[in-house]
Amino acid sequence: MQETEAKKRIKELREITAYHAKRYYDDDAPEISDFEYDMLMNELKNLERQFPELISADSLTQKVGGTVKEGFEKVTHEVPLQSLQDVFSFEEVIEFDKRIQEQAKQFDATVQYVVETKIDGLSASLEYKQGKFVRGATRGNGQIGEDVTENLKTIKTIPQTLQEAIDITVRGEVFIGKEEFEKLNAERELQDEPLFANSRNAAAGSLRQLDSNITKTRPLDIFIFNVQKCDSKQFVSHYESLNYLSKIGFNVVPTRTLCNTIEEAINVIKEIGENREKLSFGIDGAVIKVDNLELREKIGTTFKTPKWAIAYKYPPEQKETKINDIICQVGRTGAITPLAILEPIKVAGSTISKTTLHNEDFIKEKDIRIGDTVVIQKAGDVIPEIVEVKKEKRTGEEKIFEMPRVCPVCGAPTVREEGEAVTRCIGIECSAVQLRSIAHFASKEGMDINGLGMAIVEELINNGLIKNIADIYKLTLEQVASLKKNGTKFAQNLIDAIEVSKNNDLSKLINGLGIRHLGTKTSKLLAKKYKNIDAIMNAELEELSMIDDIGPVIADSIYNFFAQEQTKDLIEKLKSAGVNMEYKGEIEDERFAGKTFVLTGSLEKYSRDEASEIIERFGGKTSSSVSKKTTYVLAGEEAGSKLTKAEELGITVITEKEFEEMIK
Repeated sequence: MQETEAKKRIKELREITAYHAKRYYDDDAPEISDFEYDMLMNELKNLERQFPELISADSLTQKVGGTVKEGFEKVTHEVPLQSLQDVFSFEEVIEFDKRIQEQAKQFDATVQYVVETKIDGLSASLEYKQGKFVRGATRGNGQIGEDVTENLKTIKTIPQTLQEAIDITVRGEVFIGKEEFEKLNAERELQDEPLFANSRNAAAGSLRQLDSNITKTRPLDIFIFNVQKCDSKQFVSHYESLNYLSKIGFNVVPTRTLCNTIEEAINVIKEIGENREKLSFGIDGAVIKVDNLELREKIGTTFKTPKWAIAYKYPPEQKETKINDIICQVGRTGAITPLAILEPIKVAGSTISKTTLHNEDFIKEKDIRIGDTVVIQKAGDVIPEIVEVKKEKRTGEEKIFEMPRVCPVCGAPTVREEGEAVTRCIGIECSAVQLRSIAHFASKEGMDINGLGMAIVEELINNGLIKNIADIYKLTLEQVASLKKNGTKFAQNLIDAIEVSKNNDLSKLINGLGIRHLGTKTSKLLAKKYKNIDAIMNAELEELSMIDDIGPVIADSIYNFFAQEQTKDLIEKLKSAGVNMEYKGEIEDERFAGKTFVLTGSLEKYSRDEASEIIERFGGKTSSSVSKKTTYVLAGEEAGSKLTKAEELGITVITEKEFEEMIK
C-alpha cells in the first residue's frame, strides 16, 4: 500500500473506531460486535506500524477509549488504569514470549506467567484506608475516571471492611453474570423497556447511573484482578498478590493459573476457550501476565499498555447452515420477533437450531430468505447470530419472508408504529401477553389491587386459575388460598382488595388496560372528558386527535385499541363483574383553577402521582416541562434542569412545605 492510500485509510479507521468506541464506552450502546471492532483496531495498528510517521496522539491506538461522564466527580488515578495489547493468534503469543525472554535475560530473571480469564465488563478501582472502602472509580480514559463510590457500595461482593486494616487500591472488573443478564432483560421486556445489547453494556450502564437507587436494582458483581497500590505491603509475584487479596476478603478472578512456560500458558488459554460455555460469566479473552513484579517494573509500559501483558482474543467460531423456516414468537409485551429455524449445527460447544432475526429491518438489510444458506457465529459467548447470507448458493427456491399482519397467537391486528423497528400484537386478550397485561392491570398505576404482584399473577396463570384480566374478578377464596401453605389470611386480603378495586375511578381502569402510549395523566384526561367507558369506545379518531395533550399517535392508539373485538369482549366481562365504568373525580374547590404546576426532584411526603392528583382535585393542571405558561414549580430534593429553567424564566418556585400550606 502506498503512503497516500494508507493515510486515507488510517483517517477513515480513526473516525470509525472513535465513533464505535464512543458507542461502546460512553453510550453503552454498541452497534457492532467486539470482534468487528477488534478487527478495525487491528487494521489501524498494523497500518500505523507500517507507516509510523502517520501516528498521531488522537488515534485510539495511543489512548484508552473511554471518557468521563458529565454528572460524576472526576478521580485522578494514582496508578493509571491501562488497557491491554490484544493478540489474535498463538503465533503472536509466542512472539510476545520471545520479547519477554530476551528482556528477562538482560536482568538474569526467570519468566513465569499467570493466565486469567478476561472478564467482559467495566474496569474499576477500589480504594481502602485502614481496611475501609473509601472510594471507587471507573477507568475513564485511564488517567481520570468517574467517582462511582455510592454505586459500587451496592455490589454485595465488594467488602466494605477488609480482614486486615490495610491501605490498598485494587482493580477489578464489574460485570453481570449470564443467568442474571437473561433475567434482567426478561424483566425489562415485561416493563416494555428497551433490552440491553449485551451483559457488558448492561453492567457499564448500571454502574454509571447518576442515581445509585437504580444501580441497586441491577445484579452487578465484581472480580478483582490486580493490586494497583499498596505501600504497607510488598509482593514478589502477581500470583502471590491475588492469593492475598482473596485471603483479606476480595472476590478475586476465579481462573488464575501459574505457568512455567509459554506452552503451558497456551494450553491454559485453549482449555479456557473449550470450557467458556460452562462459565457463569461472560469473557472476551484470556490474559497472559508476567508474574514477577520486579521484572515487570524493568520491562515497563507504554503510555497506553503494559509491555509485560497481552490479551488473547478468541476468534468467534463460524459455521454454515441452512434456514429451514422463519417463525414468529410473541413476547410478553406483544413484540413479535421473527426466529430462524436452522439445520442444527454445533458452534462454540453448543448445538444451534434457531436464532433471532430481531425485526423486519434486520431481515431486509441482510436479505434473509427461507431456504438460504447462512453463516452463523456465537456473539458475546451467548447469543447465536447470522453474520452473512451465502447468496451465491441460492437455487431460486428460496422464499421472501413478510411479517404477519395478524398475531400468530390470537389473530388480533399487528402494528408497526412510525419510528419503531418492532411489530406488535395489540390484542388485550392475547395469551402471549397475559402475564404482563394482568400484572399491569393490578399495579398501583392501574387498579391498585394490593397483593396481586407479578409473582402471584404468574402462579395464578400457571395453575390455570386465570387466563385474562376479567378472570381476576372470578377468583374465589379457596382458589387463592391453595397457592400458599396456610394461605387463608393472604387469600382473604387479596379477595378484599379485588372487591375494593371494583369501585375505582374510570381513570384507574383506563390506565390499567395498558393502552400503548397512555399513562396516568392521559387516562385522567380521557375519563374527565368522556365521563364513561362507552363514550370513549364510541369516540371517533378525528375527535380524539383534537383533544389537548393528545396527539395523532396517542389518538390512533386509543382508537385502534377500543375498535378491537377483544377489547369490547373484555369491557363487557368487567361490566358483568361489577367494575365501575364511570368518572368519579370531583374537584373539591377551584383554588388552583387556571394554574399549571411542574414537579421536579424528590418530594418527602408525596409521590409525583399523589401530588398531581391533589393539584387536579383543586382544579389545577400539571405539566412535564417548564414554560412561560407555568405558574409554579414544586421542587423537591435533587431538583434538576427544570428548576434551573424556572429560575431563568422567573417562574415561582415553591417547596413541599409551601405546597402543604396551599392545600390546607
